[in-house]
Amino acid sequence: MAALKAHEVARFLTRPDVDEGIFLAYGPDAGLVRETAQRLIRKLSGDDPEQASIVTLDGSEVDADPSILAVEAKTISLFGGKRIVRVRGAGKSLVMTLTELRDDMQGASIVLEAGNLPPRDALRALVEAAKNGRALPCYPDSDEALAALIRDTFNQQGIRVDADVVGTLREILGNDREITRRELEKLCLYAAASKELSREDVLLLCADNGMLVIDAILDATGGGHAERLELALNRALSSAVDPQRLLRMCMIHFDNLRRWRTEVDAGKAPRAVLDGQRPKPHFSRIGALEQQLRLWSDNALATASARILQTTADTRRRPGLAEPALRRTLLAICMMAAAR
Repeated sequence: MAALKAHEVARFLTRPDVDEGIFLAYGPDAGLVRETAQRLIRKLSGDDPEQASIVTLDGSEVDADPSILAVEAKTISLFGGKRIVRVRGAGKSLVMTLTELRDDMQGASIVLEAGNLPPRDALRALVEAAKNGRALPCYPDSDEALAALIRDTFNQQGIRVDADVVGTLREILGNDREITRRELEKLCLYAAASKELSREDVLLLCADNGMLVIDAILDATGGGHAERLELALNRALSSAVDPQRLLRMCMIHFDNLRRWRTEVDAGKAPRAVLDGQRPKPHFSRIGALEQQLRLWSDNALATASARILQTTADTRRRPGLAEPALRRTLLAICMMAAAR
């Protein structure tokens, strides 16, 4: 009988305290649930995994025919290896069959995958109460766990990374384990020959390039950098980014600056204002945003926002003029920033 804590799962997967029984991987991170089940099955398969008899069922199959789980669990392997039944999308329909099986597994193991289950869920309660039952909670990675996973992955492949690669990846990837693994595999393949990885490589391969170019437009406009603005606009428009979308993003950007500026005017330092935001702006933009907060006054930001709003209304009435109107408006605002 065991209900593991989330931080205990990794240690359990390295050295399980039982080699047969009912195992339940559950939680909101579907990618981590699948990875946990896969790692556990590899461990349960023993020293000769190719001899193991592994059967995979979908929850819908078991819902349609509950007896199939018992049949597969009790079927003797022709080759004498471990018998493992994996059930994806497990639910309450399994409870009755598992109740019959839990005290006499006859050498078999059942590995269940489920979503986020509350403590009183019947399936979770059954597994936690079973003598040979182990419930393995799978919750999204913390920043520390994600950073450790990134470092370990690159170290195992012998890839040297720049100092800011881990921080950049942590910002980009979020907390879904499956997405994280997929992106790390892509980066390892990319760096297989050179054994080196830079932040620029990470941004090129993993970041949302559309969002990156929009950020470049916003910061060039707000920072008064006309040449950067023209280059970023050309990149965005040549990639078929909708001018109306760019105007919306600019409106949001200047509204944010005005809201943050209110805190600065109240006596708070620009960096402290930015550090206190949730979600926090990407660390690569902090310097640019801090500069913009120092450049713009509340009145000037209100004027810029009003101009963007007017251009948005005009381009909705005359969509054919959206691109030149966008360029003219953002350049004018950019010049306002440059003159401050």
